[in-house]
Amino acid sequence: MPKKTTRKRAAGSKAPSIYDVAREAKVSVFTVSAVINNKTWVSATLARRVSAAVSKLNYRPNLLARSLAKHKTNTIGMVVTDIANPFFPAIVRGAEDAAQKAGYSVLLCNSDDKEDKEALYLDLLISKRVDGIILNKTPGQLSPSQRKMLSDAGIPIVLLMRTYPGLKADVVQTDDEKGAHDAVAHLIRNGHRRIGLVGGPLHVSNANARRHGYQKALEEAGLPVDPSLVVEGDYRIDSGHRAGLALLPLRPDAVLVTNYLMTVGLMSAANEIGMSCPEDFGIVSFDDYPWLGCFTPRLTTIELPKYELGDSSVSLLLDRIQGDKSRPKTVTLQPQLRVRDSCGFLRNVRKNPVRAGEF
Repeated sequence: MPKKTTRKRAAGSKAPSIYDVAREAKVSVFTVSAVINNKTWVSATLARRVSAAVSKLNYRPNLLARSLAKHKTNTIGMVVTDIANPFFPAIVRGAEDAAQKAGYSVLLCNSDDKEDKEALYLDLLISKRVDGIILNKTPGQLSPSQRKMLSDAGIPIVLLMRTYPGLKADVVQTDDEKGAHDAVAHLIRNGHRRIGLVGGPLHVSNANARRHGYQKALEEAGLPVDPSLVVEGDYRIDSGHRAGLALLPLRPDAVLVTNYLMTVGLMSAANEIGMSCPEDFGIVSFDDYPWLGCFTPRLTTIELPKYELGDSSVSLLLDRIQGDKSRPKTVTLQPQLRVRDSCGFLRNVRKNPVRAGEF
């Protein structure tokens, strides 16, 4: 008798299907599906036969088909404006950790603060049928077609750090007005009177909040807001550099720079024009990083709870995915002032030491 040969699956041939597994195990497709989805009614004997067939054929379930059948993909989309900005990785890590604990994966997109890229990624995420989206909104408006697309998709959205009045969504943000107020109030307590501001784009909500905090602290101290000391940037290094070249020759006592990348640009400009911090001016920057204590001068900062921003965004999103139909919520996390050398505080302490009994 001729030898019975077993044909091996050719390289590049079609992957085994659930029907192949059913034929190999000599059971119904329904039984295979039940075993794969851990249904308890399948007997141990049948379950072993199906498991053996799955292993033999190297079968991988069609996760997309399964998710579509369940109307759920267990994925979350996340759109941020600039992943090269060191502000975002910790936020993404917080979101990813929270999502993973709940059995979800995160699809990360980078819009580069460009409306066309943001529109492209929103369309992509909806076509991928993500269960929800965390959106760090780029400046600009959503088009009517985009708003209709998001409305028709019916998936929950959480706005991260930037609000957008035209979109019904939850918001997770930091108290940016308080952060800027605390920074400027500290500079004033340290003896500074002419305090400059390098702010973000005026049409971005958190940039406006930080400007309001700056103005409020000056007004409370009876100090004027000098328009010549206020410069609008775009949260990137180049705009901080341009702001430094425009602002520092006016000899402000100190400057509040409302994000780290613009601080890098401003300090570069200071070096070019022969000024140094804190000898010639004090500075407070927004956001804190582990490496800032290693540089000279050590930066005084307003720390923003980045990891918690990501974690809270996913928590809100999962509540919506699981059926929460309540009105949109706003979660506001608190910043923290971290005092180091750049504000001139330690220099002034050395020049004017506090005597016993003074406070």
